Amino acid sequence: MTTHIAPHPDRSRLLFHRIHSPTGSDGNAGSERYTFADAIRAGLLRQPKSLPFTYFYDEIGSDLFDRICAVPEYYLTRTEDSILHDHAREMVEGWSTPPTLIELGSGSAEKTRRLITAAITRYHRLHFIPIDVSGSALEDSARRLIRSFPALRVTGLVGDYHAALSDIRTRVREPKLIVFLGSSLGNYEPDAAVALLTKIAGAMNPDDRLLLGTDLVKDPTVLERAYDDSQGVTARFNRNLLVRINREFRADFAIDCFRHRAIYRPELGRVEMHLVSRISQSVTIPGAGLKVAFEENESIHTENSHKYDPVGLAAMAERSGFVEETAWTDQKGWFRVQRWRLA
Repeated sequence: MTTHIAPHPDRSRLLFHRIHSPTGSDGNAGSERYTFADAIRAGLLRQPKSLPFTYFYDEIGSDLFDRICAVPEYYLTRTEDSILHDHAREMVEGWSTPPTLIELGSGSAEKTRRLITAAITRYHRLHFIPIDVSGSALEDSARRLIRSFPALRVTGLVGDYHAALSDIRTRVREPKLIVFLGSSLGNYEPDAAVALLTKIAGAMNPDDRLLLGTDLVKDPTVLERAYDDSQGVTARFNRNLLVRINREFRADFAIDCFRHRAIYRPELGRVEMHLVSRISQSVTIPGAGLKVAFEENESIHTENSHKYDPVGLAAMAERSGFVEETAWTDQKGWFRVQRWRLA
């Protein structure tokens, strides 16, 4: 279900709703805190230690990620954007009436502007539904969008897109173009990625389409530099997870005692991010009822970014109930945007 949370003065063009998940992770501060505490306990008590990537994106983390997208080594954003620049018109074709554009994990929605421009040019009006866990980022980007596009209507959904998918099929009667950009799918383990894609397929009708952006396998040096930039922005982004735990759970992580590490694991087809303890140390997390010991060089595994090839993507589409209509890549073949329909 969703709850209306904040109208804009121009109610006809901009509305916001908060997503409520049936599992209890619904964006409510209390339930989210308990879920985060459970994740901290589960992740730091296992071997090897880990923390879920989903908690990177507090307000500071979201801002740092936007900065990552601008560093020279992080080719993903500008490469995907170049594909959208060249092919947005083709990506939004195929309907006699304007499809509703739905973006999972919309963030600043900067790249999505190319699709919005193409869709309004083609259909003269558009309804955009961005979904993001960061309410402040969502509202800021949505307000910028309606100022830029007089023919645009925005309904922002604040919360987890897993929950949003549960009612999106009944919420939207028009044909849908669901957009999942930035190779965000790569954060999921292969089976979890298929499960998410299957859930997306379950929210779709035969006239709907999925536009999926995925990073491709390439030179390991290029990959590792993308996740360990020379300015140290990605390192700050990674360590901000510990900053957040200190702030929200009164923990005493000594942030400088953990170094950022990014490594490509070709046998697993992924870049891994870790926070590595520089020393033997003990950390107390009162808000999660936890005390954790770290050996020197012991790491917390914080994120995976899987890299794909066309054969693997085709297999993933088949497993999740999709078939590919068409795909676009950049000149170097570094990134791929594909449009899928239901099989």
